[in-house]
Amino acid sequence: MDLSLSKSQLMIRKNMRKFASEVLDEWAGVLDRDSTPLPADVVREMGRLNIWGIQAPAEIGGAGLDTVSYSIVIEEISRVSAAVGLGVTVHNSVCLAPLLAFGTPEQIARYGPDLATGKKIGGFTVTEPQAGSDASSIQTRAVPDGDHYVLNGQKAFVTNGGVGDLFLVAASVDPAKKSKGIAIFIVEKSMEGFEVGKIEDMMGMRGNMVSELFFSNVIIPRENVLGRPEDGFRISMKTLDIGRIGIASQALGIGTAAYEAAATYAMERKQFDRPIGTFQAVSFMLADMKTHLDASRLLIYRAADLKDRGMPYSTESAMCKLYASSTAMQVCMQALQIFGGYGYVKDLPVERFFRDAKITEIYEGTSEVMKIIIGNDIIREFNRF
Repeated sequence: MDLSLSKSQLMIRKNMRKFASEVLDEWAGVLDRDSTPLPADVVREMGRLNIWGIQAPAEIGGAGLDTVSYSIVIEEISRVSAAVGLGVTVHNSVCLAPLLAFGTPEQIARYGPDLATGKKIGGFTVTEPQAGSDASSIQTRAVPDGDHYVLNGQKAFVTNGGVGDLFLVAASVDPAKKSKGIAIFIVEKSMEGFEVGKIEDMMGMRGNMVSELFFSNVIIPRENVLGRPEDGFRISMKTLDIGRIGIASQALGIGTAAYEAAATYAMERKQFDRPIGTFQAVSFMLADMKTHLDASRLLIYRAADLKDRGMPYSTESAMCKLYASSTAMQVCMQALQIFGGYGYVKDLPVERFFRDAKITEIYEGTSEVMKIIIGNDIIREFNRF
């Protein structure tokens, strides 16, 4: 078994680290402090680098990369700015990817190129004020009316909501059928009756314009249904399997940034005439950080490899998301401890890493939901009755 990265993947890591360090680094603190989105010229530069179309085919302007390479890109971006990494992974994995996987040739031709090149930013939304982990209980309704649907409802905590141009929106077309009555609609912000609500004032990920979305009698052409109307819940679950690899990679990037900062500081900061990193209490924390981060990376690469080989990867996706997000929180807490009082002030980015890390245990399926997915797979495997 060869666990080493290919020359192409190593080059992708080198190029993404260079871009993140030279371009995104100067904006990371500003985005967090001011809760503001990336400047348009940086968004365009990311388009030129194929960051908005990491796995999209070259024919529509994408980079056509494998999923391991995708996870590398998200890790390197998130290592500098988790908020930007969030926007990139959501755009790629839960908007563009399901469009390419389940869309008609006409839908792909119409929306794919603009999404793949970053001319339009995308998002995906199921969550509502009264529907989170229980996606089958959504209240947003889409009522068929001739050659179109009439969409009404509200969505909450929509990543890219304040800057997005196109969203995949889950809505119930038949509430009596619960999950089998959910459809996914391709909804453009320009459609009449579409309104962006308040931008959330969040603890972390403050550079992503997470918002509410409101739909008031929005006319959705029938050709904007993604897949069959009855397939919406299934599409949502498969989409989240893809997205969880991205969130795990994001968590890995955050944790890696915190670890590197802590290790550097531990060898610079001296107490009792020696670097604090030479004390066993600190070196053991650094050892735990590195071990858990490497384990997270391997879990992510396994799930990514299974996806690329067309094999089932839902459980492995849940496992890497569960472990990497937990690791990010643990590493960030240990990094804060190593920095002491300096880690608690906003002059250094360690406190930002800590705030950004927490949400990775919550969105695209909480850690508890990940355990349900993994546990159910174990039950299926060992159920002999």
